[in-house]
Parts: sequence; C-alpha cells; structure tokens
Amino acid sequence: MTTSADALRIILADDHTVMRAGLVALLASEPTIEIVGEASDGREAVELVDRLRPDLALLDLRMPVLDGVGATAEIVAGRQGTRVLILTTYDTDTEIEHAVEAGATGYLLKDATREQLVEAVHSASRGETVLAPRVAQRLVAKMRRPSPVTLTAREVDVLSAVADGLSNPEIGKRLVISEATVKTHLLRIFAKLNVSDRTRAVVLALEGGLLERP
Repeated sequence: MTTSADALRIILADDHTVMRAGLVALLASEPTIEIVGEASDGREAVELVDRLRPDLALLDLRMPVLDGVGATAEIVAGRQGTRVLILTTYDTDTEIEHAVEAGATGYLLKDATREQLVEAVHSASRGETVLAPRVAQRLVAKMRRPSPVTLTAREVDVLSAVADGLSNPEIGKRLVISEATVKTHLLRIFAKLNVSDRTRAVVLALEGGLLERP
C-alpha cells in the first residue's frame, strides 16, 4: 500500500473475498491510491467511512446486511465528503437507477481494465460522473424511450363516458361537473394522447390499456 500524503484514500467493500483481494492487489500497486480499509458488507463500509473519512468508497452492489445502494445513501447523507463509486457485475436499468438516485458518483462494471478502474477512481473522487460505456448506453436509450401515458381517475371517467357515446352536457350530468370542466379534461386528454378528436382518443386509450374494453 502506498502512504503518499497526496494519494487518494479509498475504502472498498465486496462480500466476495477473492474479488476483494484482487481489487486490493490491483489498486495497492498504484502510487496515487492508498487503500485505507476493506469491508465485506455495506454496513461495515458505512462504519469505515464514518471512522476513516476516505476520499472515495468503492462499493459492490449486492452485499449482505446492507447492500451497495443502502450504503451509498448513508454515506452520501453523512456529508463527510466521501464520494461513492459502484463496481459491480449488474447493469440492469433498475440497479443503475437506484444507485444513481442514492447518490453514487459513478457506476463501473467489473469487466473494466485496471487503467479504466484507476481513471474512474480519480474522476469519481473529483466529483465527476463516471459511467461504464454499457451503462451509459442503457441510460441514454431509456431517456430516449417515450414516457408511458397516464390518465387521472377523472380523465378516465370522462373518456369512458365519451366511449359510451355521451355528449359533453351528458358527461357533465353523469359526473356532476360543469360542461366547461368536461371540455378542460378532454383537452388534457387530447394533449396527453397527442390526438385532436374524441374517437381517436378512445381508440388509443383502449389500445394502450388506459380504458377497459366493453
């Protein structure tokens, strides 16, 4: 281990002993990095951060007692200035989102090279967002997917009445609301479904499962 005063102080947490030992061997040979602690679960990682105040916590995602997401949230909430870099084998949308939402500065996969890991450690310690290429691609792809359309309970009531063939005044009487309110709901429904007429709104709502088929 290096003891340079300028070295980045990091703790790492992984419940797999062999993996943890490999990471220690890989990073300890880097003169700009000092490994100041190791943990086998998220709770131990949080305790190490509280005690040692490292620059960075390198965490596995799935660990016993407290997982990487929970540990990240506690470390970030502690406001100790410690950044968190996730290092895991999991790259599902849910795993990534939960880690980022918890406050992780970076998300790296365990197939990263030594050079990539060292660079990521330094970048994350500076507060720069670090994402494995595959993870970045998944996030971009998800952002580009259109968000699902949702209707409020009242909008569903109004559109159901339209599907029943009721006019605006008749819808108002059924739902005990004014005709102006009916029109407002319809305009919002049209905007959400990107349509300009009642028939198309009903058709799309049925196709999308927003309305129950008769």
